[in-house]
Amino acid sequence: MTLVTVNDSATAQDIEEDRIGKIVVDAAFFVHKTFGPGLLESVYEACLIKELRYRGLMVESQKVVPVYFRDEKIDLGFRLDLLIENKIIIEVKAIEKTAPVHDAQLLTYMKLMDLRLGYIINFNSPLIKDGIKRMVRRT
Repeated sequence: MTLVTVNDSATAQDIEEDRIGKIVVDAAFFVHKTFGPGLLESVYEACLIKELRYRGLMVESQKVVPVYFRDEKIDLGFRLDLLIENKIIIEVKAIEKTAPVHDAQLLTYMKLMDLRLGYIINFNSPLIKDGIKRMVRRT
């Protein structure tokens, strides 16, 4: 997993997202340490939600992702797994290996929600550090 280093040119938003991101990663480590790989995605998602809320973060699950075309909202059934503090998207996985389509899915959600930061967390990884991917969308 790669973390962005906050530097002198970082904005308040960057610093806040980095703070929340560290909590997210730590919570994912805790959930993975508790259960290890091998459970269903829904179990990891539910436990991660509980852990993030326990740590004081606002979490929305299965959030509808709106799509607008020609100023009209189109319901396409897109749902992101977790939205943290209205700032960070988390896509929870429990699969053998993530694929480029998962990256594209997260980036699409980030673009549609106009958010800069997201994570793909694959709990089926033997070492959770290898299952966490941080993605930043430059606006």
